[in-house]
Amino acid sequence: MRRIFETKAVRKVVGRAPRQVRVRYEAWKRIAEQSGPRGLRLIQGFRDEALRGEWKGFRSSRLNLQWRVIYRVCEAELEVHVVEVNPHEY
Repeated sequence: MRRIFETKAVRKVVGRAPRQVRVRYEAWKRIAEQSGPRGLRLIQGFRDEALRGEWKGFRSSRLNLQWRVIYRVCEAELEVHVVEVNPHEY
């Protein structure tokens, strides 16, 4: 079992996000708590992946076609730190 840490800014953005995104984010948090990235990768809709370049060491999951969760896993403490939830720009 992992602990999920969110910044105040993340909670604020999620609170203003569309209802569908909020529901998916809550489901994402439950899976991340129970199984971490391994469990998130098993669900194809999240398309969980490691990031590269400037964001190396972080991971990204889809909440829908536009919205993403960017997070980092600290395995030693069994923690997931949510850094950002944002609408992806195309």
